[in-house]
Amino acid sequence: MQTTALKLKSEEAGGELIQLVSFNLEKEEYGINVLMVREIIRMLNITRVPNTPHYVEGVINLRGKVIPIISLRKKFDLMEAEYDKRTRIMVMEVVGEMMGFIVDEVSEVIRISDKEIQPPPPVVSGGIEQECMAGVINQAERLLVLLDLEKMFTADERRFFSTVS
Repeated sequence: MQTTALKLKSEEAGGELIQLVSFNLEKEEYGINVLMVREIIRMLNITRVPNTPHYVEGVINLRGKVIPIISLRKKFDLMEAEYDKRTRIMVMEVVGEMMGFIVDEVSEVIRISDKEIQPPPPVVSGGIEQECMAGVINQAERLLVLLDLEKMFTADERRFFSTVS
């Protein structure tokens, strides 16, 4: 993730507006910096690849480029669900590679001030490793977990993805 966009400015600087794409997984709302998202597409036929991590669904051909597809539900150890008409693949550049992330639904693009981002709580449950949480945004009735996908993968996983695509 573009960590420079997420760094909180000092109080006298006034705060920077950030745009996030919000999406849902298992009825929870997450956000990712809009600058990381290349496109959002409907589900396509995914070609399975043997000997891949459990959360890798396979690969797709997107305009001549082979892109690995990650199930965020599996990566976060959430229960699997059937794909439906709202299921989307968010194509993003992560760790220098194009990847697709399957999400239950893409909600909207929201604009927030970087001052609205609170640090992640010290104890996080629900299968999401704290390292990939960039922060939490609390807006009225809405709690949104801000993800840093760059921190989601180990060095070994990054090497694997560079060989797949």
